[in-house]
Formats: sequence, C-alpha cells, structure tokens
Amino acid sequence: MAAGSVGVSESNDGGGGGRVTMFVVLSCITAGMGGAIFGYDIGIAGGVSSMEPFLRKFFPEVYRRMKGDSHVSNYCKFDSQLLTAFTSSLYVAGLLTTFLASGVTARRGRRPSMLLGGAAFLAGAAVGGASLNVYMAILGRVLLGVGLGFANQAVPLYLSEMAPPRHRGAFSNGFQFSVGVGALAANVINFGTEKIKGGWGWRVSLSLAAVPAGLLLVGAVFLPETPNSLVQQGKDRRDVALLLRKIRGTDDVDRELDCIVAAADSGAMATGRSGLRMLLTQRQYRPQLVMAVAIPFFQQVTGINAIAFYAPVLLRTIGMGESASLLSAVVTGVVGAASTLLSMFLVDRFGRRTLFLAGGTQMLASQLLIGAIMAAKLGDDGGVSKTWAAALIFLIAVYVAGFGWSWGPLGWLVPSEIFPLEVRSAGQGVTVATSFVFTVFVAQTFLAMLCHMRAGIFFFFAAWLAAMTAFVYLLLPETRGVPIEQVDRVWREHWFWRRVLGMGSEEAPASGKL
Repeated sequence: MAAGSVGVSESNDGGGGGRVTMFVVLSCITAGMGGAIFGYDIGIAGGVSSMEPFLRKFFPEVYRRMKGDSHVSNYCKFDSQLLTAFTSSLYVAGLLTTFLASGVTARRGRRPSMLLGGAAFLAGAAVGGASLNVYMAILGRVLLGVGLGFANQAVPLYLSEMAPPRHRGAFSNGFQFSVGVGALAANVINFGTEKIKGGWGWRVSLSLAAVPAGLLLVGAVFLPETPNSLVQQGKDRRDVALLLRKIRGTDDVDRELDCIVAAADSGAMATGRSGLRMLLTQRQYRPQLVMAVAIPFFQQVTGINAIAFYAPVLLRTIGMGESASLLSAVVTGVVGAASTLLSMFLVDRFGRRTLFLAGGTQMLASQLLIGAIMAAKLGDDGGVSKTWAAALIFLIAVYVAGFGWSWGPLGWLVPSEIFPLEVRSAGQGVTVATSFVFTVFVAQTFLAMLCHMRAGIFFFFAAWLAAMTAFVYLLLPETRGVPIEQVDRVWREHWFWRRVLGMGSEEAPASGKL
C-alpha cells in the first residue's frame, strides 16, 4: 500500500443525483463575488504601494529611499513596518472577525454572513478611496478585513454545500478562480490608474473595491440559504426538500436529504456543546482539525502572498520601472486566473492529491530557480539585465500557475468539504483563522525578510514547499466524488488516520480503494 494513497470509492450513496441547474450556477457565481473581493484586495495593495504618488503622500521615507538613496540595498528600499502595516491590517481585522463570523454562520446561516461581509467591504472601499492620511488608509483596510472575515467564512461553505457531489471540486474551486479574477482586475486597474495625471489614481484603485462588494451585497439579498444550513437551523423538512429539488433539478432528493438530516441529528450535535469545543476536544475530529490548521498554514508558506502582495515591489527591486512592474503583474495575474480555471476542469477528474503533488513540485522548482538567479545576478546596487529580468518574470509566472491549479483552490476546497455538519462552521473558522494568522505574518515580515535574507528568502519558501508536498503524499486522503455528508469515512480507511481514531486495520471498512 503506497503511503497516503488510501481513498474511497466514488459513490452516490448519499444522493448527488440530478443535474447542474442554472439556479445553482447563478447562486454560486453571486457567492463567488466574495472571492473576487479577496483577490482584488490582495492585488490592489501591492500595486498602490509601488505607486510614487501614494508613497510620497503616505510613506515619504520609502519614497526617498526608492528615488535614489544609494546607501540602501536594492533588497531594503521598501522595508517599512508602516508600509507592511497598511497591507497586513486587513488580515489582522479578518482574523479577529473570523471568531464572530463562525458563530453567525453556524447559527444564522451562510447568507447572513455574506450580507455582513458585503456591507463591510463597501464601507472599506469608501474610506480607503477618500483617505487623507495613512491612518485613514489603514482604517479602510481594517473595514475590508472585517468583510473578509465574514466572506471567507461563509462563501467556501456555501459553494461546497450547494454543489452536486460529483462536481463539488469544480464549484468550490470557483472561489479561488474568483480570487484570481479579482487579483487580475486589480493589476489591470493599477496599471491604468498609475497613468492618471495629478497623482490620484491610487484613489480610484482603492475605491473600485466597491464594485464586487456591491454585487455581493445585492446578490446575497436574493440568494437561497443552503439546505444543510437550513436543516442545521431546524427548518421544516418539507421546505428544505422543495429547495433541494430546485437546486438539483430533480424530485429524487430523498437520499441526499436523509444524509443531511442524519448529520444534523447525530449524537454529537445533540450534546448542545459548541462546535469549536467539540472540534478541539473530541478524538473523532482529530484528522480534520490537523488539516484545518496544516493546509492553510502550508498555503501561506508557499510564498504566494509574498508574490501577490509585493509583485510590483519585487519587480521594482530588480530594476524595473513603475509601469513595467505593474504590467508584469498583469501578466502573472492572467496566468494565475487561467491556471485556476484549468483546475476547475481537472480537480473532479484527477482528484485533489494529484493536483497538490504536481503543483507543489512545479512551485518548488520555480522557487529554487528564482532564488538562484537573484543570488547570482542581483547585488545591493543596480538591477539585472533585461534577459534575466524576463527569465524571472517567466519563473514567477510558472510559480503562479502551479499555485493556481493546486494549493490556491485546493487550500480552500479541501477544508470546506472534510468536516461533519455539526462542526463544519467551526472547522471553517479554524481554517480561516489559521490562514489569516500566517497571512499577517507573511505580509508583515516579507519586506524585512527580503532585506535581511536577500535571495535566500526564496530558498526558505522552497524548503516549505518540499515539506508540504511530502505531507500531502503521506497524510491527505482523496475526497473526490464522496458526498459531503459521508466524507468522514475517508479517515477511517486511511493507513495513518485510522490508527489516530483508534481503529485497527481489522476494523477498517473493506469497501474502499487502496
């Protein structure tokens, strides 16, 4: 038996019949606006923080270093804790909001959390675009972070629960695709607004976050709640059945509904204890808890947010001009969105593990080559030649593509589909909180690490990529095609996790594939 290769046979025992209806497609597209805002906020911060008018107004010390302080290393020109605070304040606010959002999502449903997220996004876009000083700009980022706390909690769950089981990977990967589209839109807008005479283009960039925010807020008013959440809230079974028939486009929904009701009526649910306390204390949830922490942690230490936040800054570090660096970020944004779109077609055909392993290997190779080129060709002064700059842009694109069809979408998909209903919202809360903690760490430390570690920072991320690829190979079971209310069985059939759960090999079900 190959280590980590245990899966389960694809089955529709839990329902999953019917077709992909336009109703569910439109619902998921609307919910996906939460991902678009997430991507837009990531992309816009890196772009505006490389714009000279923005730096001159809010970060004059960085501006002076960038414009010709020959005593400062190339790697250190953007090293400013205030500048990184502008970026990471969004994620600190998102982290703190996650704990509130988890309770709202569990008790009130996925839809109310999306409504609250959309409203906070709108407020943040307004404050950010109208900023008069650096503290007002940071306040705008904080409000956007509150929106992220609610949206990142609710949207992945909404997509997983609305999607038919056999297409759950594609639908859930739509969240990361929306993130990629949002980041690409931000890069294109930054490239355009940088050319606005008068130096106020950054205001347009920050304000336009209101567009996807408004779409999410208005759309969420008309969205249905998920059947799983309605059952969890104790709604009438007949009403839930009507909604499920509309979502699936068939009258044959009894088996799926029975599974949802059984999950809601489980003994664990009946204890009345909080989902978070159950998740943290009960042995039966130990594998899922490990994944809820490990997967978002690994997703952040791939180094992707260092690239996403600071791609224009990084490209200016190697000697590119303002417009050229922003245009290069657009190119990598196109690659990221396209690769994530590709993953939507691959994930339910080849499975989660295959994409994780292939993408991790691709990212590892590109990080090592980026680090080697920068170590050999970029010193403390000057830039690199056009040939080496083009090579670096190509390798960054290869890296972004690897993330776009592996750790990007799967880092949200897998945690959203592995938890039983009674702890699903709590599990998503742990996932989002962990993601925010390490996003804050990367955002707040990357420029300082770049300054002190030089090119070695890319070898640092490469080491983590090697570790996480081995982790997936050994410890992550396959969940492709398994109904969401039956995913718990993959842990009982896995060579390692069945021992953690206290099951001997003779107790493991015999129906799974090895």
